Amino acid sequence: MSNDDFTSRLNAAVARHIGRPGVVHDLKRLTGGANKTTWSFDAEVGNGRGEFILQLSSAATTEVPNPLADITPHITADEDARLMIAAVNAGVPAPRVRAILETADGLGPGYVTERVAGETIGTKLVKDDRFAKARAVMPQQCGKILAAIHRIDLAKVPFLKRQDASEMIAAHYEIIDFLGFRLPALEWGLKWAAENAPKSDRHTVVHGDFRTGNFIVGDEGIRCLLDWEIAHSGDPMEDLGWVCVKTWRFSGPKPVGGFGTREDLFAAYEKASGGSVDPKRVRFWEAWGSVKWAIGCLRMGTRGIEEVGIERCAIGRRIEEPLWDFYSLIDGKD
Repeated sequence: MSNDDFTSRLNAAVARHIGRPGVVHDLKRLTGGANKTTWSFDAEVGNGRGEFILQLSSAATTEVPNPLADITPHITADEDARLMIAAVNAGVPAPRVRAILETADGLGPGYVTERVAGETIGTKLVKDDRFAKARAVMPQQCGKILAAIHRIDLAKVPFLKRQDASEMIAAHYEIIDFLGFRLPALEWGLKWAAENAPKSDRHTVVHGDFRTGNFIVGDEGIRCLLDWEIAHSGDPMEDLGWVCVKTWRFSGPKPVGGFGTREDLFAAYEKASGGSVDPKRVRFWEAWGSVKWAIGCLRMGTRGIEEVGIERCAIGRRIEEPLWDFYSLIDGKD
């Protein structure tokens, strides 16, 4: 599809779903990832001009079916949009969906959201003086946001894959078996996780990738939470552990996203949710998170080899870093 044809179809889609005349301005491609391709644009709607984001499902790089596609949670573009709508209705600062694309739009599966200004780069958020005031309130904001996510009515998002700790670990065993990769440190991490997997009496929506790097942040703190595509239903403590995984601290000095303490996060979550935090379960999810990310690095690196992609290959070679974090954590280090 030519650029002119793409813009013309987007004009028509905006006019149809959001408002006329729908004329698009300043269309810029931001990313072309493995799962989604993202554009930023302005558009004339009614008597004003709005700021928007377009996200489309990335085209498959091969016609060969992916045998690992259904092992771990991953929702479709339509489901992603519906989940974000449910999240906003529950009080979560998620992107506001303005349009879910249809086949007649001719752009493929995707959606349009309002654009939110702010910073997402992790190293800036945890180190730049500009965000010092934001860092002071972000642990409390994280607790409040997570409590709202975990209140989303599961009946409104029935498409979410259910996956508890044991099921998730079993799925990742399948991944490394399929890839034929054997590393003693990784094998032992999986064994430890299987032996220590907790059972939860709570079952909620889980964002699945709640972390620094997926927050849009301004001077006042978190403005928006991005990247909902691996959401599922499971143990809510998973989200609290994932934001503490050392990889997502971006060399920041504190365990919660590089900017906060666990005590502040837990207190804010308990206050907002009316429930209690189980620190032992959170600690498991934090430890398992490093093992899971190590396997994520393996998958990225393998895909990088297949696609001759330098960036994914570079991520793949970092597999030992999260494994070192895992062993340090279970050895009592932070």
